[in-house]
Amino acid sequence: MEKQISIKPISADELYEKLESEILEANPSADAGRIRTAYEFAKLSHGDQRRRDGSEYVSHTVAAAQICVELGLDEEAIIAALLHDCLEDTSASFEEISKRFGASVAEMVEGVTKLSRVQYASKEDEQMENMRKMLLAMSRDIRVILIKIADRLHNMRTMEYQTPIKQRMKSLETMEIYAPIAHRLGMQKIKWELEDLSLYYLDPIGYKEITDTLESRMGTLETFMAKVKDAVVDRLSEAKIHCQIEGRIKHIYSIYRKMYSQSKEIDEIFDLCAFRVIVDDLSECYNVLGHIHDMFKPIPNRFKDYISTPKPNMYQSIHTTVIGEAGIPFEVQIRTWDMHRTAEYGVAAHWKYKNGTGGVKTGDEEKFAWVRVLLESQQDSDAQDFIRDLKVDMFSDEVFVFTPQGDVINLPAGASPIDFAYGIHSAVGNSMVGAKVNGRMVSFSTQLQNGDIVEVITSKSAPGPNRDWLNIARSGAARAKIKQWFKRERREENIIHGKAAFENELKHSGVSATVLTDEELLANILKRLSVTSMDDIYAAIGYGGVTATRVVNRVKDELVKSQKPAQKTSLDRINEQAERRKNAPQSKNAVHGVLVEGVDGCLVKFAKCCTPVPGDDIVGFITRGFGVSVHRRDCKNYISSRNKADDSGRWIKVSWVESTHENYSTTIRLLTKERSGVVMDIATILNAMNARVLYLTAKDIEGGKTSAVVTLEVKALSDLEAIIARLATIRDVIEISRAGN
Repeated sequence: MEKQISIKPISADELYEKLESEILEANPSADAGRIRTAYEFAKLSHGDQRRRDGSEYVSHTVAAAQICVELGLDEEAIIAALLHDCLEDTSASFEEISKRFGASVAEMVEGVTKLSRVQYASKEDEQMENMRKMLLAMSRDIRVILIKIADRLHNMRTMEYQTPIKQRMKSLETMEIYAPIAHRLGMQKIKWELEDLSLYYLDPIGYKEITDTLESRMGTLETFMAKVKDAVVDRLSEAKIHCQIEGRIKHIYSIYRKMYSQSKEIDEIFDLCAFRVIVDDLSECYNVLGHIHDMFKPIPNRFKDYISTPKPNMYQSIHTTVIGEAGIPFEVQIRTWDMHRTAEYGVAAHWKYKNGTGGVKTGDEEKFAWVRVLLESQQDSDAQDFIRDLKVDMFSDEVFVFTPQGDVINLPAGASPIDFAYGIHSAVGNSMVGAKVNGRMVSFSTQLQNGDIVEVITSKSAPGPNRDWLNIARSGAARAKIKQWFKRERREENIIHGKAAFENELKHSGVSATVLTDEELLANILKRLSVTSMDDIYAAIGYGGVTATRVVNRVKDELVKSQKPAQKTSLDRINEQAERRKNAPQSKNAVHGVLVEGVDGCLVKFAKCCTPVPGDDIVGFITRGFGVSVHRRDCKNYISSRNKADDSGRWIKVSWVESTHENYSTTIRLLTKERSGVVMDIATILNAMNARVLYLTAKDIEGGKTSAVVTLEVKALSDLEAIIARLATIRDVIEISRAGN
């Protein structure tokens, strides 16, 4: 027998010694004594706390501080990272940290703590408020969010020790909040790692398919990249251009996203390679571009110059896609060393604090003006709108257009002249009556392209925005400004429109409008929506601050809460006790909550073809050597075999016990129109309902459709029906069915 060798985990002290040496190597003037004092304080405060992998808890805070060092953060930020969980998980106080390490460090620790401390009524509200808090923290001190991202990155790196449910929940939150923020801050290296780690838990099958394919192709890809690199090195050496050339395989999530957006299998994705050419000065970037285009054939419409028009997150680089040997396309990025540092670490590369000082440096306020704009524009937004708009504003591709004066306006991809007008100023958007693109009149729904010159035609007598503009505008800022105009200028009209929409939604949901005559119920609804009257709700629906569907869902929630059990008579109670006595012996003989007629304690399993749950009408099938298989009565397999002579005698009566505390696995299938983001919408709904998802996968099929399969655990049919009802509200869902139908 082979001898097992146990590997002793690295202690927190060993991790800290490595951290300290790296800090001093990066910044020899750092106060090592002060940093060590912070480590000792954190270690003492966390005491015997352990992580799920058995390591000392303080090893996590050391790892977070290590990431902060890699980002180039200052001494105070590193100390705050070492202490970042002290306020939340130990008895340490703000005053104690402030006295020992200074007010700036204490405020950062408190800022990180506040990002995860508050609980909310719904998942959407919690997600919205978390995002608002992060934006507010960024606007005050960017180091707070950088520490929080470091904290999340290490948690994702060690997510294997968490439960499957927590893995999915944290991965979805990372994909929806932390990766977009890392992107918006220009931290591409960390964004890629967060996305890949999240995908590993959200779609393990898709992740494995890509990694297996890359592994099988690795020899061919490495040979191809080596040939390209050698050719480029030789060419640029001849031209006496000093540079560094790096080749890499594109990260897994970018391949995954391309597969779904282009409806391709992994074998159909050819541009898996990317090269980076880093030069010493700006002029050489364009010189290298000329050589690359001379060596390889460029693909039309795949050239972007982010040097002359940087992205809002300060990213600068030239991108071009060319065709190599055997018709294989690959991307080339060209940048200077300063641009490279910004591309890798984003804002952190520009955030070098002096020891002992804090706050924002002169000129940095303008860099983060977009944070305040996002905060201000979303103050009155409904939670779902807030999150959706931020995803567009923070995580979509950009389009760069110009004013007639040559000023560059950055907008999300798919933006229209409406977005452009409101991007200049609210007054311009509100008074717009027409638009020209490149000198020609266009409709308001025209999608702007990179390099377009846009002119807005305004009029003092303009009637103001049209409600249809809300469906055309792409950016959250434009949508918010349109809503604000309707809220301010058209309250009576909003009430009329909102009331009609609300009543239609009530009717569609099968809820009687008379429920609002219950004063107690009405008071609870108004309190939950933070308004004082139904007119306020109607007005909010009318100007787009909240959807009618969301309000009706709130009404239905309150209805469920308000339903009180009917007063029971003495006879009712006697009958219930008799029924319980009658069922008690049977319940003891139930297996997995199922009673088999005439048989005690036999093996029971649930058919995978139809996955029944309590509340379904069920029937049992006697299997040879495997007990009884439980099917739904509407299962295709049961319907097709119940009349067969060989099987008819093997179907027996089974029933559910009155109550069970078990969870039951079941499967549903969704058919949707093919759309980028539809799988993430499904995952968001499931996460918002705290569904215990075991498996979620999707693939594009013929006819421009997507098929998604979800396996989850529920306690009863009513739970499953509630989940299906919420999933049915997703845009582009065509059909939802259960397995076996």
